[in-house]
Amino acid sequence: MYQFFKPLLFIMPAETAHRLTVFLLDLAAAIAPVRWLLRRWYCLPERRLERSVLGLQFPNPVGLAAGFDKDGKHILGLSCLGFGFIEVGTVTPQPQAGNPQPRLFRLPPDRALINRMGFNNEGLDALTARLRRLRRHGLPPGLILGGNIGRNKSTPNELASADYLRCFEALFPYVDYFVVNVSSPNTPGLRALQEKEPLTHLLQELQHKNREQAAPKPVLLKIAPDLTDAQLDDIAEIVETTGLSGVIATNTTISRQGLQTPAPAVTAIGAGGLSGAPVRQRATEVIGYLRKKLGPAPVIIGVGGIDSAAAAREKLAAGANLVQVYSGLVYEGPGLVRQILAALR
Repeated sequence: MYQFFKPLLFIMPAETAHRLTVFLLDLAAAIAPVRWLLRRWYCLPERRLERSVLGLQFPNPVGLAAGFDKDGKHILGLSCLGFGFIEVGTVTPQPQAGNPQPRLFRLPPDRALINRMGFNNEGLDALTARLRRLRRHGLPPGLILGGNIGRNKSTPNELASADYLRCFEALFPYVDYFVVNVSSPNTPGLRALQEKEPLTHLLQELQHKNREQAAPKPVLLKIAPDLTDAQLDDIAEIVETTGLSGVIATNTTISRQGLQTPAPAVTAIGAGGLSGAPVRQRATEVIGYLRKKLGPAPVIIGVGGIDSAAAAREKLAAGANLVQVYSGLVYEGPGLVRQILAALR
């Protein structure tokens, strides 16, 4: 069905199509019989797909990456599509509008997206209020929630830890794990926090706060695919030094190499992070490299170019414990999750 409507959606600006799609999903999920049908069509609840990772019991290993539902508005609808876990955010302490539109672009010949959203979100207070209500009244049983946290655009890097700590403390009662996002290319200067010294300082502060809690929660680091091997060596050392639970590999890339879309069209789009099929190989390489460096214990969540069961298997074979999708949904539709799960089963 999605493939029938896909040409109509692709006529619209990408961000408009996204808003329309999640609106229709929310509308359908609000009707109990339709919600039941969606779950029958898309969910595959089987014990052999369950995974015990991060000290949590995941219904299955396929999750939704951060960025799709920054404000946690669509969790009920998205939970009908078969995901084992959903990651909300990136959230920042203060609301921010993000970058000017247009800021989301499709590259159909490459099955890719370019975005420069800029952490547009309603802010920490709005997200925590929404998650509080969901935890009390409507979160589907067994669904794992992750919280992806960042800094506001106006916060300088030397004060960034305060933004991350504020998000961590406010979200702590409502999410099952945390992801520290220092790898988005769309917030000026943010990727500088991936350097060894500032990153170690930031993560040590977060872990100190985490260990003060009665039951600490898993904290992972989301990294860029553009890191060199030497930088990945630093990441592996930082994971060990700070006691992180693991990494998410990878975020979007600033590279434009090897695209099928004509160069003038890519140039006209301008800056932003590239996701989708062109990132697939590099993300898998990063996963494999880090698995060798980290050993078997730290968790790796693989993301980047997963638009088929084969692409998901590739990430798992490289050393990922779990996988996440985003751009693949745009090109394959909601049936992608069940397709992957059926193959893994």
